[in-house]
Amino acid sequence: MSLWIKRSPSLHHDAISGKCRFMWTLHGQPRSGVLRIMATLGRRALGLRQCCSYQTLQKRLPVLWWLPQYSWHYLKFDLIAGLTVGLTVVPQALAYAEVAGLPVQYGLYSSFMGCFIYCLMGTSKDVTLGPTAIMSLLVSFYTFGDPAFAVLMTFLSGCIQLAMGVLCLGFLLEFISYPVIKGFTLAASLTIGFSQIKNLLGLHNIPQQFILQVYHTFRRIGETRIGDATLGVLSIGILLVLNWMKDHVPRIHREMPLWLRVCHLTVWVTATARNALLVIGAGLVAYSFQVMGSQPFILTGKTAEGLPPFQPPPFSKPSLNGTVSFVEMVQAMGPGLAVIPFMGLLESIAIAKAFASQNNYRIDPNQELLAIGLTNILGSFVSSYPVTGSFGRTAVNSQTGVCTPAGGLITGGLVLLSLAYLTPLFFYIPKAALAAVIICAVAPMFDTKLFRTLWKVKRLDLLPFFFTFLLCFWEIQYGILAGVIVSGFILLYPVARPQIKVYDCEDLVVQPLSGLNFPATEYIRDRVYEVALAVSPPRSVILNCGHVSSIDYTVVAGLEDLQREFQSRGVSLTFSDLQDPVLQVLLSAKIGGLRPFQAREDAGGKEHQEDADSNE
Repeated sequence: MSLWIKRSPSLHHDAISGKCRFMWTLHGQPRSGVLRIMATLGRRALGLRQCCSYQTLQKRLPVLWWLPQYSWHYLKFDLIAGLTVGLTVVPQALAYAEVAGLPVQYGLYSSFMGCFIYCLMGTSKDVTLGPTAIMSLLVSFYTFGDPAFAVLMTFLSGCIQLAMGVLCLGFLLEFISYPVIKGFTLAASLTIGFSQIKNLLGLHNIPQQFILQVYHTFRRIGETRIGDATLGVLSIGILLVLNWMKDHVPRIHREMPLWLRVCHLTVWVTATARNALLVIGAGLVAYSFQVMGSQPFILTGKTAEGLPPFQPPPFSKPSLNGTVSFVEMVQAMGPGLAVIPFMGLLESIAIAKAFASQNNYRIDPNQELLAIGLTNILGSFVSSYPVTGSFGRTAVNSQTGVCTPAGGLITGGLVLLSLAYLTPLFFYIPKAALAAVIICAVAPMFDTKLFRTLWKVKRLDLLPFFFTFLLCFWEIQYGILAGVIVSGFILLYPVARPQIKVYDCEDLVVQPLSGLNFPATEYIRDRVYEVALAVSPPRSVILNCGHVSSIDYTVVAGLEDLQREFQSRGVSLTFSDLQDPVLQVLLSAKIGGLRPFQAREDAGGKEHQEDADSNE
């Protein structure tokens, strides 16, 4: 804003003076119609200046904030981080496309657009957008392994996410509690991991539904292919060893000799790029067998070569019986149009917040919605399926010391190079190796410590957790919906059953310990009736509202009925410690006999009993 003022001081002065005149017309009468017109013009000029200011543009394009401060020092770290993440994303993209039930090239189609868009619009230096295990599972479930449905889902999800960002609706994600998220994550990790057992063992024609998948996998385990099983088990072992090496390699110090630092760097690079090295090694082994005239592995097979065409998403789809219209495609995807956008936003923003907290900076959740929404909209034009933030790749990005979102440009460029020149080589990648990559990627998501943590912190949170966890094995949307409903019930129960204290003195003092809203109307009436009117003789009651900061019309109507009942019994219901908002509501309702005390001491008395009703 300061830059704009320096460039246009006269317009700034006019806008401010116009604002002053406009404010003046609100508090007094303008002397002429000219002043009113000038006030309106001033207000519009001020609003236009604020909307088009450089500060607003910086907010919507954060790249304008960090790019002027960019340096060669930043470039060095961003280059290393971008290359490292690129070596991770390529094999993972191929593997996640298998989870989504799509040809493997669609994983790479989904891996580069987010890198470029987030560089311009993202507010986190660490986050990388692309295909993830959970999103791939959802895509498989709601798009039936059909690329046309998957690409259309990307476009529609992006539109929903972008609209939420424009309308600043990011707060809606806060109504999905942590136990629900973890319940879904644990169920997804089991579902994804077990879905790869068939590729690990070389089994064919295994159903997608989890229960049937478990049954048929164990039923047909005798059909296991020795080559695939051996390669799969060895691949998992290699990945686990390399991951252990990465976690236990000692930190490097300047005092270390050069040869030791070179060894440290070699181990670190090998461990970090373990997925890429494994896929390359497995591919070379499979190619060697192919040259010798035998093939003990199930291979990925022929992959579409080159970059994806830039074209609009399919709004209809040819079929054997004619054409599937846009409306029919939307109806077929059903609840997925709510589940996929929300889970994508939830996963990405949760990751961004976690790494922002870890690295001491802040993010803008609504700007994150805009970034991921635009990524999915533009991604649908290059045949992407829905993407979100990846925890694993974001962690790699952060650990390699990325300084700005520019590291994503290197990652995206590496993916494009792979699509342009390496797709013919994907033919020789064994599916067992990709299955090992996926299993090792989702294994850390199964956090068994959570059960003990929830038990210690708040056992009631185990209810939404288990509802979500168990029902997600049946239908994902039912699991999430059940968890949200149970969480909502736990949240609303204290509103419907507020804590109430009763003090015994000359008159009974009844003190609610929270706000009074319409679900609590019958409960508060029953409690007051029980302690005052159901006894003989009836007793007068002072309703102490010291802790009541809000009240609604339903409660007012209930108190009015209760006061009439008190009057019919020859006793009184009065109010004390009324806060101004509550007092104004009661005065507006014109409740007869309203006699507010100024303090609880005016009501006198000592505590007689404490209501045991609580959140338990």
